Amino acid sequence: MALLGRIYRSDFHIDFVGRRRVWYALSGVLLGICVLSMIIRGFSLGIEFSGGAVFQLPSHGGTVEQVEDTLSSVGIDPTDSVVQQLETSKQFRVQTPTLSDEQTDKLTDALAKRFSVADPDRNIAVSTVGSSWGSTITKKAIQGLIVFLVLVMIYLSVRFEWKMAAAAMAALVHDLVVTMGVYSLVGFEVTPSTVIAVLTILGFSLYDTVVVFDRVRENTAGMATSSRRTYAEATNDALNETLVRSLNTSVIALIPVASLLFVGAGLLGAGTLKDLALAQFVGIASGTYSSLFFATPLLVDLKRGEPEVRALDARVARERGRRARSAPSVPAGPGASDGPAEPGETASGEVTALAGGAAAVADGPLGRPDGPGAREPVPAGAGLAGAGRRPPTAGAARRAGGRKPGRRGRPSGKKRR
Repeated sequence: MALLGRIYRSDFHIDFVGRRRVWYALSGVLLGICVLSMIIRGFSLGIEFSGGAVFQLPSHGGTVEQVEDTLSSVGIDPTDSVVQQLETSKQFRVQTPTLSDEQTDKLTDALAKRFSVADPDRNIAVSTVGSSWGSTITKKAIQGLIVFLVLVMIYLSVRFEWKMAAAAMAALVHDLVVTMGVYSLVGFEVTPSTVIAVLTILGFSLYDTVVVFDRVRENTAGMATSSRRTYAEATNDALNETLVRSLNTSVIALIPVASLLFVGAGLLGAGTLKDLALAQFVGIASGTYSSLFFATPLLVDLKRGEPEVRALDARVARERGRRARSAPSVPAGPGASDGPAEPGETASGEVTALAGGAAAVADGPLGRPDGPGAREPVPAGAGLAGAGRRPPTAGAARRAGGRKPGRRGRPSGKKRR
């Protein structure tokens, strides 16, 4: 909680760019796991992509094992089918491979008999989808994704520069691979809702990256004549300046998506929501990570070889060396500065030393006669303060104090009786 409080008070400075090799390693491990899962496990394609038949019927207190036994009794392998028990509607949803008309009628009659379904034509919903329709949907989805990526690449190249566009596209591919890898790992079905959710998270990931890149451009606008900070430092400052905004945007977006996933699909059993919610949840989280830890550090590596960036880094190094050489030497002690002072300023250690000396004079034994270890008052004329001075005259005393000095030791002029 203390760390979150510091982050939201902007009382922090995280070295995103300096630790980029750590982030690259984490992303590499995550991408490797996702790619291996997609190659080895593959995807659980929905009926819209794989083709087949779907039967939906009342459960009437039956079990999934009974449905699988019914499939085996009519010659259909249960391992090639997906049987779901919908808790909200108290129904079974049975997805099978592509069946002939004879097999469809035979399975419908067997299910109606096993679960005591009256009037199967009305109470058992059967829908079939051919594999050609699924392949058409797949091709259209891939075409839409390619067109989207090309248009985004062109826009970012015109709006910023091609290296920023390349870094944003790399982060986008990162989010795509992670999202699809999670689908492969958990075994959720890939449906048209999944495709819609993926296109949605691509826009969210780009939005967060563009916000960070816009601040990077502002911080590096005058780097041709600047000598205060390097390109990597200016980029890292931009990340820290936009961190709170990125976190707020991500948290606000994740809360309703998490409700769809964990409450709608998990607790209420609305299976049609989980395909949409999982892609959005994983994509938003991955998009936030890639914008902060992947896209911007990658941009620094892409820009490192440019002549302007190398010249800026060299100017900053020369200026800092000059300041270090011209800084006054300060004795080590409490309050001493760890680095050179800015031009026109005094090192903090020197200021502390001077202030400490003044305090020692003001609060020492001579300045505080009532303090511990105080000395007796020094009589006038003693020591350096009174050396070579005469006692004050009567006129001077009257002018200074407004009263006459005493005339001890002098006759008053009157006789005593």
